[in-house]
Amino acid sequence: MVENVLYPAYFDAAYTRAEGRRVPEDLAVSEPTVDEIAKAVQQVGYDAKIERDKTYSREYEPRGSVVVTGTDETAKNDLVQAVGAYLGVIRGD
Repeated sequence: MVENVLYPAYFDAAYTRAEGRRVPEDLAVSEPTVDEIAKAVQQVGYDAKIERDKTYSREYEPRGSVVVTGTDETAKNDLVQAVGAYLGVIRGD
């Protein structure tokens, strides 16, 4: 089974692409949390497991990660874009 790991940095508006943001600026949000990401993953239709003690390789402080399962037929980039779109909806942006 394929597992994809999503980090808050992928969706953080304060980050550049070089610093780890993986969505366009218009889909990025300010300081996303793993809880918001997990909720967005579930809205997209996948199972999410939060790991609060994980740290993205380009950061020093642990902000956690979200492990997404059941994405066998979905490319990681497509998953990241869909979750990014839902984060904006969840925040009401």
